[in-house]
Parts: sequence; C-alpha cells; structure tokens
Amino acid sequence: MQKILIVSNRLPLKINLEKDSVNIKASVGGLATGMKSIYKSFESMWIGWPGIVDEEINDGVRPGIIDAIKKEKCLPVFLNKKDLDLYYYGFSNKTIWPLFHYFMQYVEYNKEFWNSYVRVNEKFAEVILDNIQGIDKIWIHDYHLLLLPKLIREKCRELSIGFFLHIPFPSYEVFRILPWRKQIIEGMLGADLIGFHIYDYQRHFLSSVRRLLGHETVLNQITLENRIAKVDAFPMGIDYDKYYNSAVRLSQKSIKDKSKIRQEIDKFFLMAPDRKLILSIDRLDYSKGISHRLIAFEYFLDIYPEYREKVTLVLLAVPSRINVQQYKYMKREIDELVGKINGKYATINWTPIWYFYRELSFENLIELYTSCEIALITPVRDGMNLVAKEYIASQINGKGVLILSEMAGAAKELSDAIIINPNNKEEIASALEQAVNMPEEEQRNKIRTMQSILKRYNIVKWAQDFIRSLDNVSKIRNRYLAKKINDSIENKILKSYSKARSRILFLDYDGTLVGFRTKPELAAPDKELYKTLDSLARDTRNEVVLISGRDRDTFESWFGNKKYTLVVEHGVWIRRPKNKWRMVEKMNNEWKELIRPSIEFYVDRTPGTFIEEKNFSIAWHYRKADHELGAQRALELKDQLTSLIGNYNLEILEGNKVIEIKNSGINKGRTALHLLSDREFEFIIAIGDDWTDEYLFAELPGTAITIKVGIANTMARYNVESISNVRSLLQKMTS
Repeated sequence: MQKILIVSNRLPLKINLEKDSVNIKASVGGLATGMKSIYKSFESMWIGWPGIVDEEINDGVRPGIIDAIKKEKCLPVFLNKKDLDLYYYGFSNKTIWPLFHYFMQYVEYNKEFWNSYVRVNEKFAEVILDNIQGIDKIWIHDYHLLLLPKLIREKCRELSIGFFLHIPFPSYEVFRILPWRKQIIEGMLGADLIGFHIYDYQRHFLSSVRRLLGHETVLNQITLENRIAKVDAFPMGIDYDKYYNSAVRLSQKSIKDKSKIRQEIDKFFLMAPDRKLILSIDRLDYSKGISHRLIAFEYFLDIYPEYREKVTLVLLAVPSRINVQQYKYMKREIDELVGKINGKYATINWTPIWYFYRELSFENLIELYTSCEIALITPVRDGMNLVAKEYIASQINGKGVLILSEMAGAAKELSDAIIINPNNKEEIASALEQAVNMPEEEQRNKIRTMQSILKRYNIVKWAQDFIRSLDNVSKIRNRYLAKKINDSIENKILKSYSKARSRILFLDYDGTLVGFRTKPELAAPDKELYKTLDSLARDTRNEVVLISGRDRDTFESWFGNKKYTLVVEHGVWIRRPKNKWRMVEKMNNEWKELIRPSIEFYVDRTPGTFIEEKNFSIAWHYRKADHELGAQRALELKDQLTSLIGNYNLEILEGNKVIEIKNSGINKGRTALHLLSDREFEFIIAIGDDWTDEYLFAELPGTAITIKVGIANTMARYNVESISNVRSLLQKMTS
C-alpha cells in the first residue's frame, strides 16, 4: 500500500488539557471533515498544528501530547503565540485570504507577517523532512502552506508532491498586487500536481505562471527547468453516504429520542404547518455574503408582502477568526441587520429571522438540513462550498430547493440549483419567490439529478482522482528520468567518444550552448564557450558543427575565424572552416515581400515584439512581449500566415517565443545528412533544445547519440536538464 503524508495547517483533531491528562477528539468542519473520511484508507500520516500554542504546554505534558497525537496517525508542528498571530491571523488571514477572495480593501501588506509565514512554512518542512523515510508521496493542502512544496522539493527532488488549494485563485490582475507574488508562485510550483476546485482558478493560476515567471504552458502542463508540473481541477466532494444515511437514521428516531432542536422545530411546524424555513449556514466571514443575503431577504419581504408570516430565515453563523478585527465589525453589522429586520416585520406569532451565533453538532446540522425546504447559500466568493452539497445529500424525501451563488465553486456542478448573483438583491428576492412556489415534482427532479452527481463524485472519488493524477505526473517524470544522462550513461558516451577515430558534433546554439536573451544580439558566446569549442575543434578527429536558426552575418561575426563548420537559417547556408558560405539548395526569397507586411502589422499591435530578417526567412520574436498577449498574437499570426503561404513552398517554424517563415524542405536534419555523406564517422552526437532540432534527431542514424536539453517529448535518446549540463559534457570531452 502507498504511504502518503497529508499536510495541512491544522490536524483533524482537538486537544483538551485537564491537569496532566490529554484528551483528543476529532475536529468538525473544513478540511478535517473532508479528508478524514479518506486519509485512513491509505497508509497515511497527517502533519499539522494540533491547535494548542507552546505557551499552553509545560514540559511535563508535552511527551504525552505527542504520544496521543501519534496514536491518531498524526504528527504535530508546534507553534507559539507569535507564530499564530503573525503567520495565521496575520499573513494567512489578513493578506492571502482577502486577496484571493477579491476583498482588496481588507488586505494588509506587512513584512513582519510575511517573514513569519516563511518561517512557519520552514517549520513544517523540518518536521516533514524528519519523517520522510518510507513515504511515497506528499499531499499538501491550502493557502497556509503555499511555500511548502518548493521547500520540500529542494531537499527531495524525486519525491512525488501534490498541492491542493481549497480557496479561489484570483485573476492575474488581482494576484499581481501581492508584493511576494513570485515567491508564492514558485513555492506552489515545487509540486508535481497543483489542484484547484474548478477550471477558472486553474486558468488564473496558469496565467500568473506565464506572466510572472515566463514558463511555457501547454494545455495544463508547465515546463520547468528539469521537470513538468501539472495543473488540474478536482471539484471536492463530500461523504455522500454519511449525510444521506444520517438523515435517514435521524428521521426514524422516536419523539423522546429526538434532540432538543428537532423537538423545537417539530413544535414549530405543529403551530404553523404551512410556514417554510429558509436555511442559511456559514462561517462568519465577509466572503460568505451574509449581509448581502440579509439585505436581499429584507427586500423580498418588502416587495412580496404576501409571504410575511409564511417564511422564516434560519440564520446560523459559525464563529470564525474572532481575533481578527474585521470579523468583529462584521459580527456587529449582522447583529444590527437581524435586529432591524426583526424589529421591522416581526409579529406576536412570527419572527422573520431565527439567528444563531454558535457551532452545531453534526446531528443538529443534519436536522436543520432536513427541516428546511429552502437553502439560501450566497457567498460573494467561495472556493467550493460544501454546505450546498451537504444540504442536497440530506434531502431523503427528494424535496428541497437550493438557491446558490454563481460565485461558489459548487455552482459548476449543481447547475439544477437556482443560480443567482449574490450582489443582486432583486435576483435573490425573485429566486426566493420561485423557490417558495416550486412544484414538488420539479423539486424532486432537480434534487435527484444533483444527488446522483454528488453520490458518484464523492470525497473518496475526489481523493482517488487526485492521487491517480499525481501518479500519472510521476510517470511522465519517470519517462524523463529514464532518458536522463546519469553518471553511468555519461561515462559510456565519453568512452565511446575517446575510442572513436572520427567524430562529428552537431551543436545547436541558443538554448543549448547559451541561454535565451531578451534581445538575440545579446547572446554572443562567452570566453568559456570559445575555449571549450576551440579545444574540441583542435582535435583533428573532430568536426564541430554549430547548427542554428540564426542568420549568416551574426554567425560570421562570432565564429568566422574559427575551425568550426557553421550551419545557419535552419540548414539553408553552410560554411566549412576557411571556405566560403554556400547554399545547400537553391532557393528564392521573393515571397518575403508578401509576408513582411503581415508580420509588421503584429509588431505594431504587440509591444515588445520585433522582426529578425534573414536571407531566406523572416522571424517574429515575442520574448519581450507580455506572455499572454504574445501567445495570443502568435496564434493569430500563425493562422494568418497559414492562409498566405498556401501557394508558396514555405513552412512555419515555432521556436522558443519566435515564429519563423522559411522555404520548405530545408531543415537541420537534411543538412546534417549532407555533411554525413562526405565521410564516415565512428562517433556522431547531436544536442539541441527545441522542436526544430527534432528534424536533426530524426534524420541521424540509429547509432548517433542524440540529446535533448530540458524535459519534453522528444525523439532524442537522452535528456539533460540545462545548458550547464551540456557545457560540462563538452568540457569533459576536451579532457
């Protein structure tokens, strides 16, 4: 069985200290409720803060706490009061939480908060690394630990790491406000798989990755220096059977065995059998839109006076982050709104709003779900919202109406709910009127449809899908690692090179021997590269071939006096040492007059782009452009060029942030074969980094050593991680 380490800010348990005794009970709500149903189905450990600060623990009781936690298959990360104030109440809930929920007016940019956030993430990393032995994979959860994947990756390069964000990920225009935005993205990219509840959050994250770090993204894969990270959407489910079966069990209890809350509700329906209860359950949080909901309910009673004394709003606000000042203000606002509405409309026999500010037991929660014919769940912004799913799962008689905010992730799945904009009080009032009058048959049809969705994609299926996707990413990495040049393979290559009496080395330039630059003209070779290439070229057994998409004049200025064979413009021109440039095949460039105006049009429309004109090709570079705009314009240009070149013998090459149009039929592979036809070589090696080098890899004989720089699908036999690996290999050949 796989061994999985689950990591979250809080452990799924609560600790009570009574003198020298330690009592532990399971937590209710949040991630703990979602994950505890599945984490014991794997051979797992759970790492997190146990909910008690260091100042409350004396040295005598600490070993007992640790032992009690370990019995629950958990490991503690102890935090002190300062950590809690700065890391949790500070950066996590005064910076990340409001920013990611689009409440920019509440965001605090505090360097002390940030430093504590970094420090606590490092504390988690230390505990993980001390307990990593025998672990197959790690699954890290939520916004408190955004830096943790990278911290683990730096120490455990081969470990499978998954990360799941349970809150929204904001659009780039919002996320870019954060001063530590790059560190956050880089931290998350330490994971192999990054999960979100819905595609919208995934799309926002990929946009930030492209625009802040410039990484290439293809579909939902991000190409990093030495691996691929995958991003995907996994809508978190619930333990459907638990809610449904609990509702059945509670409905079968005798009157005397029912809870006090249930007895009060039954008494209410005896007195007012036609009255309908509208349920509103949330943590007390500004993202939940509770005040918006109350204002909309007041508006409903205003414009539909016929429903006064026929509906009652059951408002349950669960205390949350009571130490944060903003939440204290919100509590006062909600108290005042409830008082105002009840004072305005209440009669001797009717109170419009039943208001509860407390936590409820699981059993009481189910009783509320089953007693209320309407659920009004209208967050202004919510990652998923499991309450909506729990309400649907608890409707054992098949009746009930869910009014759900379009801003909740759950709205993507529960499309049979009445979907509303939480900022539109008129729309909410209309939805309440529709819900009150919805025919029972329509209710049953909608409830059955939504229940079938929730039953099929439950919490276990959600976790299994994530783990399965993490395994698939690992397979991609393993395919890469299988081709990766290790010490043994490198020694074989060097041994073969040493024995050979005639050798040819095909070396791509940009991205293989030197890094890409914002301006191509800045990519001139350095002294170290000259020294390595000169040393290789001095060996009479070697022919060093620099084979590039660059233009002839640039290569002439850099290497004109060197003993290298130069191939430029992807194989159009060739020049052997001390010889003149010659074309491999005759071509014309009259087509350039037709193509150039189209490319110039895209230069004008896309700041940061420019044209590089060569003898027999034209290239449009967009490396300096905004990442998303450049990618969009590249697609547009490629589509337009495709329609233009139909009557010409041309082809479009897509390189790294460049689109190039050139004569068809000429490529690096054909030119390489031309060079190989002149003489026999006992040792052939080709190294390149982009897809134009695939022509080269494909055309060379099977005995050739072909090496791709970076992780990608390739025809090459081997991979290396970076330019420094290429240079290291060449330097070893010289010695």
